[in-house]
Amino acid sequence: MSLSAELSRVYAGKTVLLTGHTGFKGAWLTLWLQQLGARVVGFALAPEPKSVFLSAGVASACEHHEGDVRRFEQVKAAVAAAKPDVVFHLAAQALVRPSYADPLATIETNVNGTAHVLEAIRQTKQRCAVVIVSSDKCYENREWVYGYREDDAMGGHDPYSMSKGATELVTASWRRSYFHPAKLAEHGVAIASGRAGNVIGGGDWAVDRIIPDCVRALSKGEPIGVRSPKSVRPWQHVLEPLGGYLLLGARLLSSARPQDYCEGWNFGPEASSARTVAEVVTALIAAWGAGQWVDQSDPKAVHEASLLRLSIDKAQAKLGWLPRWNFEATIARTAAWYRAQLDGASPEQLKALCQAQIADYAAA
Repeated sequence: MSLSAELSRVYAGKTVLLTGHTGFKGAWLTLWLQQLGARVVGFALAPEPKSVFLSAGVASACEHHEGDVRRFEQVKAAVAAAKPDVVFHLAAQALVRPSYADPLATIETNVNGTAHVLEAIRQTKQRCAVVIVSSDKCYENREWVYGYREDDAMGGHDPYSMSKGATELVTASWRRSYFHPAKLAEHGVAIASGRAGNVIGGGDWAVDRIIPDCVRALSKGEPIGVRSPKSVRPWQHVLEPLGGYLLLGARLLSSARPQDYCEGWNFGPEASSARTVAEVVTALIAAWGAGQWVDQSDPKAVHEASLLRLSIDKAQAKLGWLPRWNFEATIARTAAWYRAQLDGASPEQLKALCQAQIADYAAA
């Protein structure tokens, strides 16, 4: 069965509660779920003024509710009202450098927010599948040349990475204490977590992310300042991990043994797509057709990992999930989206472009 066929069979007619639907990943996931025929109930902070959620008119694809995962009663009310079949928890503070500036807000959002979602499901006794979205930075990064596996130690040097390791520990704790897979028939809650690499794609305008920084500079005809040109990351198009999350949710929801999937899962690119920041910037400039970059390395800058890779052997072997777009296709699709927006595409046109890229990805 193809990916599209399996996902459509599972999600059509289902209610999905999606936290963080106004964010970059969340907006793309909202559009994909709509294409699959799901009822999407979104719960998140108001969208940023410049975001794919607004620029592609994503509000029309869901029931949009503004709220804060740091407020437990709001989260509990959202779960009780939606009565979801599936929960995708994406709401997060998603950047390393801001976590240094405000570590408490990062912990409140990423750690407490995850606990609030799981506890709301417990208190409302909502039977559902749950996918907690984490990060490749949840691992204790030892700058190894090989990819981290799902049973490697959680950790994190900076507050953001630590919060993602703690998110995984919170998820494991609630799963063991209240939603043990061995007792799934009793409580009806199947929980897994998804860990992805550095995602890129159209519509991300976050500060301190390399692709948005590049596009801002290119659109002004300015050189691109690059902080860490030698750092290596597992780059992937945003649709790659979203496809993994959707497939994981589908197995939790409809497989004969959903308890077999109640674990942590890595969704990263093939090893060949792990490139340096300098290579990413150079490739984007080539796809754009103009531009240049300058090294702005600062030896006094806050610590960020210089080498990070994921092993995706488990997802390949047990889920049958594989990356579909290589590095070159990822850069080309990303550049095409930003070009369309900067050339004046309307929200309807940008939404159609998102939907076309989703369809192309699913058919790859």
